[in-house]
Amino acid sequence: MQNQDSLLTGLNNKQLEAVTLPHQSALILAGAGSGKTRVLTTRIAWLIQTGQISPMGLMAVTFTNKAAKEMLTRLTAMLPINTRGMWAGTFHGLCNRLLRAHHREAGLPSTFQILDTADQLSSIKRLMKLMNVDDEKYAPKQVQGYINSCKEEGLRPNKVDAYDGHSQKLREIYEEYDKQCNREGVADFAELLLRCYELLSRDDRIRTHYQSRFQYILVDEFQDTNRLQYLWLKLLAGTNNCLFAVGDDDQSIYGFRGARVGNMRDFETDFNVQNIVKLEENYRSHSNILDAANAIISHNKNRLGKNLWTSSGAGEPVRIYEAYNDNDEAQFIVDEVKMLQSEGTPLADMALLYRSNAQSRVLEHALFSANLPYRVYGGLRFFERAEVKHALAYMRLMANANDDTALLRVINFPARGIGSRSLEQLQEGARQNDCSLWQAALNKVGNGKAGGKGLDGFVALIREMTDQAYGITLAEVAELATTFSGLKAHYENDKDGEDRIENLEELVTAAVAFTNQAFGNHNNVDGDTEQDLMTQFLTHASLEAGDHQATIGYDALQLMTVHASKGLEFKAVFISGLEEGLCPHENSLSENNGLEEERRLMYVAVTRARQRLYLSHAQSRMLHGQVRYGIPSRFLDEIPEALLKRLNSKSMARSGSNYAESYAAPVAKNTNNYPYKIGQGVRHNKFGEGVVVSYEGNAANLVIKINFGNNGLKTLAMEYAKLEKI
Repeated sequence: MQNQDSLLTGLNNKQLEAVTLPHQSALILAGAGSGKTRVLTTRIAWLIQTGQISPMGLMAVTFTNKAAKEMLTRLTAMLPINTRGMWAGTFHGLCNRLLRAHHREAGLPSTFQILDTADQLSSIKRLMKLMNVDDEKYAPKQVQGYINSCKEEGLRPNKVDAYDGHSQKLREIYEEYDKQCNREGVADFAELLLRCYELLSRDDRIRTHYQSRFQYILVDEFQDTNRLQYLWLKLLAGTNNCLFAVGDDDQSIYGFRGARVGNMRDFETDFNVQNIVKLEENYRSHSNILDAANAIISHNKNRLGKNLWTSSGAGEPVRIYEAYNDNDEAQFIVDEVKMLQSEGTPLADMALLYRSNAQSRVLEHALFSANLPYRVYGGLRFFERAEVKHALAYMRLMANANDDTALLRVINFPARGIGSRSLEQLQEGARQNDCSLWQAALNKVGNGKAGGKGLDGFVALIREMTDQAYGITLAEVAELATTFSGLKAHYENDKDGEDRIENLEELVTAAVAFTNQAFGNHNNVDGDTEQDLMTQFLTHASLEAGDHQATIGYDALQLMTVHASKGLEFKAVFISGLEEGLCPHENSLSENNGLEEERRLMYVAVTRARQRLYLSHAQSRMLHGQVRYGIPSRFLDEIPEALLKRLNSKSMARSGSNYAESYAAPVAKNTNNYPYKIGQGVRHNKFGEGVVVSYEGNAANLVIKINFGNNGLKTLAMEYAKLEKI
């Protein structure tokens, strides 16, 4: 009894209730920072210690191996037991274990191998080649996403609906892929769960055995389960076993991965749940932060409902900063980070969050310029991202086609049928003639064949891009590298390509910013020096992709998307880019329940902060190479004014900030003071006749945009443009 008391010491009333529930299924609504891991682990320890179950008679399901290891480590510290034989792990890990034990019944060889994501994609590509499927019309990654989505819905090819030629072809590929995997004795991740579910469904003996064995099934992060995972749990639990589900419907943010927040409602009905225990006491944040989070999430409908609270006091108000533009916002964050650091807060205890990866570029540049070490958590810095490096490689080839490293990176990306054998021959030709790979390619195919495939097509493409790059702006060169190269089209066919496309568009923005900074410094003035500007930009990209990201173990500011921040906490949190279209993301407005998931994302972001929370937005922001005027996010309006501290008055740029006069300064509303009106016809000695489209910048650093028809849209420094009215 004394041991039991020590096990339960320190639990609050609701935690104690959850841990000591009788033999019944239960839903534990565990709010952010409410101690859910402790409750889950203590529940297991209490069941074992009180003799209600042996370690072998329960199953614990997590979403990551890290969470499973942490649970077992804590459990070992609580009880003197050997956890080695316990069934604790991820859905995929547990299904793999069951299938290994019953491989014959599952129709698998005893030595079946598991295809990871990359292996699965390679397998699909190989199959599509054998089937003569056009990989431009049916992008392999899109096919991979389709197959996995079908499996996660529990659907084999014969159960999938196909309404037109496109969906029929996808179903055909799925059917042939299934046959290929069976022939080779392999299983992808989605197959592990589906095969296991099918085995338990059809084999009464095996199902009864595991239902008798696992009287208690405990599930972490239940809100993240997809349809098939829930059906698998339901099958294992049967009618007599207890499912102890711990989750938070307000933190369900993985709808794009197939997570169904509705599983929590279904569980309540299917298992006749009598007890919903709400863990609402938060041990992480001060009440001003929690009250802000509660106010935001209360606007969502169909919640199971809970309200976080804390006994740690109100703490500091939530700070809001309205920036003039995105550079001003980034500089404000840098200044605040420095101030907090000088007051003793380690950089590692501060986090800078953003809704999408592309937003990090401006922030990274400001941190780099301020010599502040940072680490991109769960991802790569902007100029290190694969799609950005691909585009930069095309730009490098436009600047210098003899750059072998750049050529090797993109010679077959997007795929154009240049295989390893062709590359070996090209490299051998370069060695024999002591020349670059590009020169070897010219020796082999001449000028190439426009629109062709293979080496012919690549040579023609680079020559055409190089010709088009002459005399145009750096931003247009970047646009050429992202679109004419086929990169954007490639990622548009990728199920997960949205972020990559945003990063490619942000590269164009980076080029605009770099150009205007160069104009401001009077380093470059016109198309004549555009090639020099491109070289400088490529050097700038290489430097910012250098070694400034802090080594793991050193103090560094943490940068991450809101999705990556889930489960983490920091003393101070900055949430940037809080404008309509960014957060909530514009795509969410057209999706079913998309806005509610965006609001859950905001809730997750806010509840990462322990003591200090900064929310920032910008009046204007450079997106996709164009200035966009921002409307503050609706989520800001949902926070009671009493909780807020506005750091600057509305519609005011930060006093003394030279960033408020940087590249993204808004277009002047009154252009009467400028020499050419919007719509005015002008003539340039190089680009010919054009029409004035807009102005950007201020009087000392004015930039004019002109549409020169066949010569395209040009951005020129007013001081050096030398225009003539027509």
